[in-house]
Amino acid sequence: MGSTKAKERINLASPHMSDEGYELQYIKEAFDTNWIAPLGENVNGFERELAEKVGSKAAAALSSGTAAIHLALKAAGVGEGDIVFCPTLTFSATANPIIYQNAIPVFIDSDYETWNMSPKALEEAFEKYPEVKAVIVVHLYGLSADMDKIMDICKKHNVAVIEDAAESLGTYYKSKHTGTFGDYGIFSFNGNKIITTSGGGMLVSNNEERIAKARFWATQSRDQARHYQHSELGFNYRMSNVVAGIGRGQLKVLDQRVAKKNYIFDFYKRELGGLEGVEFMPSNDWNEPNYWLSSMTLTGKVRPVDIMKALEKENIESRPVWKPMHMQPFFEKYDFVGTDVSEKLFENGVCLPSDTKMTDEDLERVVKTIKGLWFK
Repeated sequence: MGSTKAKERINLASPHMSDEGYELQYIKEAFDTNWIAPLGENVNGFERELAEKVGSKAAAALSSGTAAIHLALKAAGVGEGDIVFCPTLTFSATANPIIYQNAIPVFIDSDYETWNMSPKALEEAFEKYPEVKAVIVVHLYGLSADMDKIMDICKKHNVAVIEDAAESLGTYYKSKHTGTFGDYGIFSFNGNKIITTSGGGMLVSNNEERIAKARFWATQSRDQARHYQHSELGFNYRMSNVVAGIGRGQLKVLDQRVAKKNYIFDFYKRELGGLEGVEFMPSNDWNEPNYWLSSMTLTGKVRPVDIMKALEKENIESRPVWKPMHMQPFFEKYDFVGTDVSEKLFENGVCLPSDTKMTDEDLERVVKTIKGLWFK
């Protein structure tokens, strides 16, 4: 492990441009036509192609996945004082837009079967808070939530469903893309996502009218008038035409990226799954994950911090599982429904490097470093 080669950086998940240079072709077109500013054929094309890829009727290309969640909440009619159910085991970008709308988040626990929102805890939350405006469902690390059960519960209570599929583009639940079950779905193209535009997001829905309204809000709510006129509060949330060009190129290699993420997960599970106290992310017959980040839990003598420190010494990036929202200083004042599943996943979980540019040599280096903690 002393060689220079052995110390080369292995990232958790980093941008991976296509070998074919698809992205540059679309960017060049934007430059050649001088469509550099927001809007243009790349934006229109990216919306159309992404919607077609996932099987949704309409899409709005936005500046981030967070912006997409914000506009989804607004489109669902969420406003001041409204209650929104949100998984506690997620990144803060899922919950922050609830506060933007002056609404009230209630955090819902996970289950071990999916690592996502527990249908049982969701039922309990509806009993406690029958007047709910929207439910946000997250597909964590590319694992699908149990959408049939969750959608049945939400339909029974006649509540809007927003799917945060930021981490699960390319994941299927019962042969259907995540992000297309609820009223609204959102995707992220942040630098660490399975495909990236450097930064950006997409809002999808089968309600074309609501998507058109979201585009309007995202473009500063500028009315159709000769002069600048604004009858509603607007936002500067539209994706640039250059960035959208990157997205169009990346979309062409999405299936390749999903295949590589699956290869990485299978490699880790095969090599590390037999170690004492190690358990990998759950698998379900109805779930075809993109395995955005290969993650595992540890219940033996080796702890997540031991793995992270050992990898760090070898210049290999890893990270803990998300810290639940109800444990966060900003959000701890809001209610939480459930037991301790999300806390246990945070306490025992670690995300392994899942960069799609990793070679077998890189994977072997990660595995060797981790195994060394068991076989000293």
